[in-house]
Amino acid sequence: MGPAGEDPRERLCRELAEEAAAAATAVAASEDGVATPSHDLDHARRVVGLARRIARAERADEVLAACAAWLHDIERGAEDRGGPDHALAGAATARRLLAGRPELTAQEVEAVADAIACHRFRSRRAPSTPLARCLFDADKLDAMGAVGVGRAYMMAGEQGQRLHTRVPEGAVPRRMGDIEQGTYSPVEEWTVKLRHLEAAMTTAEGRRLASARAHFMEAFFARLEEEVGGGG
Repeated sequence: MGPAGEDPRERLCRELAEEAAAAATAVAASEDGVATPSHDLDHARRVVGLARRIARAERADEVLAACAAWLHDIERGAEDRGGPDHALAGAATARRLLAGRPELTAQEVEAVADAIACHRFRSRRAPSTPLARCLFDADKLDAMGAVGVGRAYMMAGEQGQRLHTRVPEGAVPRRMGDIEQGTYSPVEEWTVKLRHLEAAMTTAEGRRLASARAHFMEAFFARLEEEVGGGG
């Protein structure tokens, strides 16, 4: 039993946190597992906190936002091993895990699944519901600011990337896993994706939170460029 007066869906949310933790443990223990600390359980926890914060500000469903956030990367490990798009696969997993749960209506289950399916930046599935927008912005905020810089370099280590590469003017977004080793770095990730995240925010609260994080990242990569060139 949860605390008196608690939304009964909060218990379900805690169970989904356990599902996310179990999935992360399984990936780490598997023989063909790919170590991806940039998308680990810590990332999920931060996204949950951000999703709840944005949902409160936007008057969206905070508990459903947290449920979606716990599950949004649950299939990431499978994709990293050559599986399908983790956003779509995660949506299918969410439907399976939530189907028939008395805490949620069928419409709420579908809302959670839709939010997960639409959370990816490099996707043409734009978030169109309040819940999907909360999750999208929360996930993108965790790729910005000091955390974003740290995660960019964690991903660089996972991918065997370099510290710095020159990026041609007009470069278009590319998926890191599709890049030949040695030709991609966090500088390119900044150029083709990260610097565009502030403009991609879909909620007023997301835009408010993104502003300071975007300025920090811009200053960091400008400083990096200076130091790589022998200045600083």
